[in-house]
Amino acid sequence: MAGSTLANRALGRLLAQHRRRAGMTAYAVARLLETSQQTIGRMEDGLKSKVPQLWINALADAYHLTDDERRVLIGLAQELAAAQKSWWRPYSDGLRSGFDHYMGLEEAARKMTTWKAAIVPGLLQTPEYRRAIAWIESPGSPTEQVEKQVEVAVHRQGRLRDTAFELDVVLWEAVLRDQIGGGTVMADQLYRLADMGQLPNISIRAVPFRAPGHLGSLTGSFVLLEFPKLKATGMVEPPVVYVEEYAGDLYLEQEAEVERYRRAFVEISRVALNPDTTRQLILSIAKECGP
Repeated sequence: MAGSTLANRALGRLLAQHRRRAGMTAYAVARLLETSQQTIGRMEDGLKSKVPQLWINALADAYHLTDDERRVLIGLAQELAAAQKSWWRPYSDGLRSGFDHYMGLEEAARKMTTWKAAIVPGLLQTPEYRRAIAWIESPGSPTEQVEKQVEVAVHRQGRLRDTAFELDVVLWEAVLRDQIGGGTVMADQLYRLADMGQLPNISIRAVPFRAPGHLGSLTGSFVLLEFPKLKATGMVEPPVVYVEEYAGDLYLEQEAEVERYRRAFVEISRVALNPDTTRQLILSIAKECGP
């Protein structure tokens, strides 16, 4: 799913709808554009990083679209082209395979709702904590590659300065007690969490070990991303659930799947401490870790 953005998804979905309405097959469209059927499939699935305006006009003619429908497609294609200039592109070779797709979604999101059973979320990590994780993941990596990962993490956190962006985080207590990088690194990380949780657009809550059984033990960590309106269409892209796995990432977009995770977060939140009590817990654990 590398290179996909919100504009990709919206453009692909509209092109598929228009094609079906016109009664054309993907094979016929591929013949029209002199490309492969697989390419058409990738384009309609929102996975193609570039869609030429020449193709848009050819498809608009073939599908007998109105002028307004054509303009919407062209606007989305232009947004897609602009997205290729995103700040993280120079770092792509150092990112985990497919992670640039997540970066595009994170950059576009207006709200992120996160449950973490392990590891502090990337948007809240200190450079030292992120560096420690990188060395754990790939102990043989060149120092330059590790430092690029740290740069990306720091740059991502600029998102938090946007007051229109909301971050709602619930952490299992194990996240706070797992001393990634050692006591000093973890203490600094915990003090960072305590500070970030006081920002008006960030909520940080913890589920303590003593909490009764909850769905978080079954779901594993996940992120629910919700988006603003697209400039070209005024449409709101459907939310996405991101599930990070060691062997590969999972993106869930079906309404029923997303709603299931949304309900799970509500259930997990019911056993979470409030933000003030969470901050007290974080600070007490930080004192145990180091100065």
